[in-house]
Formats: sequence, C-alpha cells, structure tokens
Amino acid sequence: MTDPSVIIVGAGVYGVTAALALRRRGWQVRLLDPGPLPHPAAASTDISKVIRLDYGPDEPYMAWMEHAFEGWERWNRRWPERLYHRTGVFYPTRAAWHPGKYEAESFALLRRRGHTPERLDAGAIAARFPAWRAAGFVDGYFNPLGGYAESGRVMAQLIREAQAAGVELLAGRVFARLHEAGSRVGGVITTDGGRLHAGQVLVAAGAWTHHLLPWMSGWLRSTGMPVWHFRPPDPELFRAERFPVFGADITLTGYYGFPLNRDGVVKLAHHGAGRAAHPDAPDKAVTAEETEAARAFLRDYLPGLVAAPVVFTRRCFYSDTWDGHFWIAPDPDRDGLVVAAGCGGHAFKFAPVLGDCIADAVEGRPHPMLSLFRWRPEVGPGHGQEASRQAAEL
Repeated sequence: MTDPSVIIVGAGVYGVTAALALRRRGWQVRLLDPGPLPHPAAASTDISKVIRLDYGPDEPYMAWMEHAFEGWERWNRRWPERLYHRTGVFYPTRAAWHPGKYEAESFALLRRRGHTPERLDAGAIAARFPAWRAAGFVDGYFNPLGGYAESGRVMAQLIREAQAAGVELLAGRVFARLHEAGSRVGGVITTDGGRLHAGQVLVAAGAWTHHLLPWMSGWLRSTGMPVWHFRPPDPELFRAERFPVFGADITLTGYYGFPLNRDGVVKLAHHGAGRAAHPDAPDKAVTAEETEAARAFLRDYLPGLVAAPVVFTRRCFYSDTWDGHFWIAPDPDRDGLVVAAGCGGHAFKFAPVLGDCIADAVEGRPHPMLSLFRWRPEVGPGHGQEASRQAAEL
C-alpha cells in the first residue's frame, strides 16, 4: 500500500473497531461521523446487546463467536469496569422441538462443539425462572456461555481508545459524497464543502450505508425494530440469576430481552422482519400497535411486566442484506472503496474480532469469514436470512 491512510465513514461498531485495528497496523486513520457519539440512532448504541453463540446450524458464525467471547473477557479484564455480563442465555419454546427448529439445531451444534447447554422441560423452566408464566413454555435450553454487553458504554469506551491510539475523530463532519476520479476513489467530500483525501475509504455507516451509496440500494435495506425499556414493580423477579437474557421461541415470536440492568430497567425488543425505515426519518417512534403487541406477549408469558411502566422506547435500525450475512468487501467498480455493512441485528456481539476482519478486507488479506461477506450483487429476496429471524414477523 503506497498510501496507508484511510477515511472511515461511520463511528458505529464496524467503523470504530476497524479504526482501532487499522491504527494498530500502522495506518493513518480519520473517523468521520455526524455525531453525537455514540450516535443515538446507531444500532450499536442503546443500553444492551445480546452476546450469544447460538446460531442454529450455522457453524461458521458459532466458531467465530467462540473467538469473540475470548475478546469480550479480555476487554472486561482491561477496562475500568465490566461491560460484558455473562448471565447465560435462555431459549424456551412453546412446543416440543423438532429437527430443523432453530433451538434444536443450536443445541445440537453447541453440543458437537463441546459446549454444555442444559435442556429444560416445563417443570425446570418454572422452577428456575419464576418470572415466566408456568406452562407457557414447555421445552428449551439454557446456555451458560452468553449474556449481554452494555452497548452504549462499550461504544464510548472504544471511541476513547481509538482517540488515545491516534485515530483522528472528525465528529460533526457529514459525508456528502465520494471524491472520485474515474473509477478511483481518493477520499470524501463533506457537506461543508471540505475535501478529505486518503488512500482508502471505508464506508461503515450502518443503516445509512445504502442511502449514502445509492447503487447499493438493491442489496442493502434499512429496517427499524421496536425496543422498550420497562421498570418492573417487582425487580427481584428480573435479576440476572433468575431472569437471564432470553429469546422466547424467537423464530416465531421475535421477542428477546434482558435482565434488570444497573438502572433498574428490563429491556424487551423485537428481532424480526421489521419495517422499512430511514434512520433519519423524523418519525422514529415505536407505534401504538407495536406496543400493544408487546403487551400481549407480556400478558401471555411475563405477567410481572404487564403493569410495568415504559420508561423509554426507541427504534433499532438494522442494515439488512437479503441473505443475512454481513457485507464486508471492496467495491469492484470503485478502486479504493471498501464497504462494511449489513449488520442484520447481530453484528455487535462480534465486536472484539470484527475490526481485524474489516481491516483484512481493506488490506486485501485473506480472512476465513470474508468469503461469506464478499461482494455479492447476485443475492436478492428469497435467499434466506440469519437463523433467528427466519420466521419472526410483527
């Protein structure tokens, strides 16, 4: 590389981890984001994200996530406070498993790879997790390896580390377009008319990506998922030891959630087909219909939250690909441009290993996951998606 300088557009989990990895490799890195940081509308923000191994039959992601867990533990040891919390993850189902079901396939693959998930019947679920309505779920498993990360705090910590490492943070500068000369990308132009030159440009703008790069609109789409923060009247029911991170028959209901956090809040969210939404749209509110559907779920399965006040709602914006795999690859038509997008709602958990994967794509190095994340314009609707979203819809 004759010019080891890079401009990264977007300071979410893709952009910041890539900035750290490239800086460690000796690159001059500028990180461009409109701010504030962590960006309040970015998928990588909010109070929590699930950290899980469970991927149905998808062994490459599970294997990669095993390495990510090592990274989460290293970060916990290094940081001033623990931001990854190992509560385990609980995957109950409303009917007995059958071959091919997400939970059954996850359980089987976990066992084959030497992990120790515990199968639970209705009696065991009721005894161990009293917040759940008795007999609402009759099968499931608990995986002790997993939990959640305090995502907003993680992003703030990573941004501080990037600045300390020498990454130039251009918060408040807004991307307008690429600076192109023929088929060569030599930097970016900002909305204030500034021209920033670099040997490489990495666009890692999450749900904004295909809005900034319109030619990608056939391959990426932005969807908005509803999120609720509840303050339970009986907090003891929802402490992590009795109420771990969960995915409640996730491919059929779409609902997942978290134990009581440091602020006394229980988070519930929906991981499904979602609604097409622009992250800068003026109306990002969770709808009354979405909240009523969530309340119906709580009435059926988590009665201790039915009367809990909602203290906050937000819409979590995914950058989706049609096949559910991330999109981390050079643009074949624009020399000097790499795109890292397509979080699909499940990228944050890979944060400790994600940056080096993206840095390998920038440097043209091999990486075991990049064949999945290649530039693939041939993929369109109907090509499947990440296992835990296959059937969930509002």
